[in-house]
Amino acid sequence: MPVPKPKIRYGRWMLLLLVILPVAFWYFASPVVAVNFSPNSKEEFRYVWNTQDRIHRGDIRHGGSAVEFSYIFPDKDFFMMFDWSTDKGFKRCIDITPKWGSTIDIYLDDIGRIDTAKTAPDVIARLKRCVGRPDPFRP
Repeated sequence: MPVPKPKIRYGRWMLLLLVILPVAFWYFASPVVAVNFSPNSKEEFRYVWNTQDRIHRGDIRHGGSAVEFSYIFPDKDFFMMFDWSTDKGFKRCIDITPKWGSTIDIYLDDIGRIDTAKTAPDVIARLKRCVGRPDPFRP
């Protein structure tokens, strides 16, 4: 007695791929910005991510990182700002222009300035000082 061959149903697999691929593209193509704090710092920093209509606050100790996902298709009014400070009055802010489909790593030195030796030059070109705030590259 012949055994019938099972029918392979490609339609279900295609539907599954049509659902999963856009989500995977959105996840992997979204720009990511990571601010890495020096493991030698003695202060605890407080930070605020302000990305257009999202605000995240947090505390970070030495050696930690603060990470934010950007918009995959930003409009002309898009902005991303990162503020960090200590309890002793040190305050800095940068305006960041994320790069589509990649991760931007920003490194801070032990007193909280942007470490230009560790941060790549093309990343530094994407950073601007916030208007009316102290220069994040200087003490």
